[in-house]
Amino acid sequence: MTGANKGIGKQIAKELAGHGFTVLVGSRKLENGEAAAKEIGELAHAIQLDVTNEKSIAAAAERVRKDFGRLDVLVNNAGIVGEFPPGTSFQDRLKFHAPSQAPLNYIRSVYETNVFGVIAVTQAMLPLLRESPAGRIVNVGSSSGSLTLNANPVFPYRNIFGAAYSPSKTALAATTLAFAIELEITNIKVNVVCPGYVATELNDFQGFRTVEQGAKQAVKMALIGPDGPTGTFTDEDGTLPW
Repeated sequence: MTGANKGIGKQIAKELAGHGFTVLVGSRKLENGEAAAKEIGELAHAIQLDVTNEKSIAAAAERVRKDFGRLDVLVNNAGIVGEFPPGTSFQDRLKFHAPSQAPLNYIRSVYETNVFGVIAVTQAMLPLLRESPAGRIVNVGSSSGSLTLNANPVFPYRNIFGAAYSPSKTALAATTLAFAIELEITNIKVNVVCPGYVATELNDFQGFRTVEQGAKQAVKMALIGPDGPTGTFTDEDGTLPW
């Protein structure tokens, strides 16, 4: 899985290992992945994976094929709100989202990880998922990307629907549905989940949910059986509007 060395990603990896999965802890910096894998346990293995780097993605896919032969579950968890100088507060980062003034290179950088990175990793891993008797793809999205919810003036997080992060999650939901439609005649199921407002580095730990709560729906969708859904957008309370 991508972005698995900390936060929600590490918790998802930990819980899947608890279900007996051999877990590949994807991390841009291998040493961070190795530290997380050591904490998770013997079923976890670190893998260098930068979702914005084609060579890194190709090398990761090759390692999976060489060492494991197939991939049963792909969790696309890596996501950013942008690259900012150390110490930049969450509130200051949100101000950077104003569509009237957000620099295009900033918007592109967010989409590069949150959308194009997901597409690139999924494309690279699909041959390995096709080798699985029941391939599963789980994309970690956000209700902040729901157009239906944000069109409602009373939606509590409407104020953060800016130029980059939230629309990138809208695009991720569309990407998820596109893959689900293409793959619906196969045994691969593709879904997007919202972890809720979890306290992580991404929001300066201002979220009110724990990583355990945030990982719950992603793990659930990773474990669905042959009669499970595909092409859905959910959180632990049920279906979310696109």
